[in-house]
Amino acid sequence: MGLYVVTGSASGIGEAVAKQIRAEGHKVIGVDIRDADIIADLSDAVNCESVIARIRELAADGIDGLVPCAGVGPECPRPELIPLVNFFAVVALVNGLLPLLEKRRGAIVLISSNSSRMREYDEDYMQALLSEDREQALRQVETVDGQGAYGGSKQALTRWMRKTNAAAAACGVRMNAIAPGYTETGMTASGKSDPRFSEALKQFVDSIPIGRPGMPEDQADAVLFLLGDKAGFISGSVLFVDGGHDAVFRPDTY
Repeated sequence: MGLYVVTGSASGIGEAVAKQIRAEGHKVIGVDIRDADIIADLSDAVNCESVIARIRELAADGIDGLVPCAGVGPECPRPELIPLVNFFAVVALVNGLLPLLEKRRGAIVLISSNSSRMREYDEDYMQALLSEDREQALRQVETVDGQGAYGGSKQALTRWMRKTNAAAAACGVRMNAIAPGYTETGMTASGKSDPRFSEALKQFVDSIPIGRPGMPEDQADAVLFLLGDKAGFISGSVLFVDGGHDAVFRPDTY
């Protein structure tokens, strides 16, 4: 029986991932702001360190996988939460839990987004994230729109994963990411109910080549594949799970 850590485990993609891991007979340490083994607000750096310390207590012999699913969407009324949760908390968790993953030669699957490659993002914001300058990132996020804050945070996370992958692999830990497209979750439901975004979202969903929106289980299937032994030679990769949208947006880039 394996032991896995999943953040954002109370809803959406994180809930689906945790459910599928448990269905395969493994144990999950869930982290979320409610209904989880560890209750924590990961936007707070001190809370992140407390979560890492608690996981070290619960999993002294190591963990088999880490899936940091907790995230904040572009419509968040507090834009500072977007880089704090989507980037800084994930980086802190990966760095803090890497020794536990090394013990079991585990795997990490990050949650990026197909929006990470849909447009160019503010260079100052991106640089603040990639240099892990929290204070500068919080200043810069106030100068960009919600989609710029969100997509930029996901692009920065993906680039960070690519740059640090070799070091993780040298420790015996594979690290990959999925890039979900539109997926029916509480996060997207809030956008659909907002008259500012509802029509644009409908058109976006209607344009998905495969003909339907993604479901949390679609994303969880991809995550479990990347966690498993059949993905044993896959490391540093980004798997787009978006019904073919990325191929439409960027047909000449791969």
